[in-house]
Amino acid sequence: MSHDHAHAHHDLPQDFGARFALGIGLNIAFVVIEAFYGWRAGSLALLADAGHNLGDVGGLALGWAGLAAGRLHASDRHTYGWQRASILASFLNAVLLLVLMGALALEAFQRLAHPGRIDEWPVLIVAAVGILINGATAWLFASGARSDLNLRGAFLHMAADALVSLGVVISAVVVLATGWMWLDPAISLVIVAVVVWGTWSLFSQSLHLMFDGVPREVDLPAVRGRLLGLEGVLALHDLHVWALSTSKVSLTAHLVVRQGVDSAALLARAEHMLHDAFDITHVTLQLETEAFAAHCALAAAASACPGSAAPGPA
Repeated sequence: MSHDHAHAHHDLPQDFGARFALGIGLNIAFVVIEAFYGWRAGSLALLADAGHNLGDVGGLALGWAGLAAGRLHASDRHTYGWQRASILASFLNAVLLLVLMGALALEAFQRLAHPGRIDEWPVLIVAAVGILINGATAWLFASGARSDLNLRGAFLHMAADALVSLGVVISAVVVLATGWMWLDPAISLVIVAVVVWGTWSLFSQSLHLMFDGVPREVDLPAVRGRLLGLEGVLALHDLHVWALSTSKVSLTAHLVVRQGVDSAALLARAEHMLHDAFDITHVTLQLETEAFAAHCALAAAASACPGSAAPGPA
């Protein structure tokens, strides 16, 4: 019997801390400008959007905190560190965005029933500035949005704001030309629907990862098949794959191996295969002989579970 462990660690290629700081600074400045001109123009829409953008500052701060917490060193109390904080930040970011969209939808329905008249020119100008500020902030996180769920949450948050500002600009132009006051809340409802559609994936995926679900990009049957296909592997059990953070995937498994197999070579092949084929960056494998596996409590408990398998006939 042998107990061997192979580990690999990888971090995000870029440090996004400075980008979070810049995004927060830009948006705090814009909130002050938007609230001031909303008060001067008597625009409830601008004042409401200023409150919405203040919530976005909180979302960015949450994402930054999640990123920073994930990089704290492991300790005897927290052996994986605080890496899962990025998953929690993604979930809370999605919840915050959904709540804000709900508030915006409620306001839009109320305005459809009782449209009011406002000075559209300050609204148009400030909303146009909002497109630039929110679009630039979203761009800061675009490069990491595909590989990290927390950064994707920040990107979606700011892209949604840019979309809201664009809708405000379009409605202001049309209202100035036609006097159709109902158009502003109508476009707001369309924007809400688009944002909720995009945010739901972030919400469901982060919730899935919070409960140790297999990350969406990992094909577990394929992982099982490739492990069983390694030379010298007779069977496997207790296979688990979960997210350590929004950018790291972990795997543990017990491999039943042929007597006399070269353990070091097998572990090296397994580690490289899992990294190259599935981008799994933290691997722990336990190698067992058939005799040990026959009496392994974990093997017996897992015999009816998806994590257990043996190779098919040759």
